Amino acid sequence: MIKFIDIEFGSTRYKELLDLRYKILLQPLGLKFLDSYREEEATFLHIGCIESSTDELIGGLILVPIDDEEIRVMQVAVDTVHQGEGIGKKLIKHAETIAKKIGYERIVMHAMLSVVSFYEKQGYKQDSDLFEEKGISFIRMVKDL
Repeated sequence: MIKFIDIEFGSTRYKELLDLRYKILLQPLGLKFLDSYREEEATFLHIGCIESSTDELIGGLILVPIDDEEIRVMQVAVDTVHQGEGIGKKLIKHAETIAKKIGYERIVMHAMLSVVSFYEKQGYKQDSDLFEEKGISFIRMVKDL
């Protein structure tokens, strides 16, 4: 059984989430974290997904307020051992619930091409042409809450 937790910036769980994000999202692309960027994360909402029986962090994401109406989901990561179990879908649904509960009308993201169809199945719509960030191709996607 899984459960979702809020992760405090700078905590031990935060370090676990950083390690997971690096392993799943950055390392395969040959990228490293930018230490200067991490300080900005102090104001972000960090959500973790843990396996209740083992207390193991198996997934997570970040929610970043854009303005009064939009919040951006970033760095969605699920441990490779648990991919294909619906954890990513549940993480996104939980993030949408949180975003709506705290008053946001829309959730947006920059999706890599390899995951666009996953997000389309969750009700997200493409909202931009292809663009690049740090040499990686993305499409902005949006969903009204």
